[in-house]
Amino acid sequence: METIQLTLDESLMAEVQQATNALKMSNADFLKLAVERALRQRKTIELEIRDANAYAEKPQTVEEIEEWQG
Repeated sequence: METIQLTLDESLMAEVQQATNALKMSNADFLKLAVERALRQRKTIELEIRDANAYAEKPQTVEEIEEWQG
């Protein structure tokens, strides 16, 4: 097993603390579980990033948005 050092901003760390207290887990166990779940969701994350980048390069027109809103 490897050890890593991780820097989190204060607000994110506060959320981690709240979650670990509520779940009665250590920070390390909680973050390990979060990383494991993120890795299982990797394909979904890749597709979300791809779509976000595509829309950033070519935003939808008003007409396209209205078409989806029906």
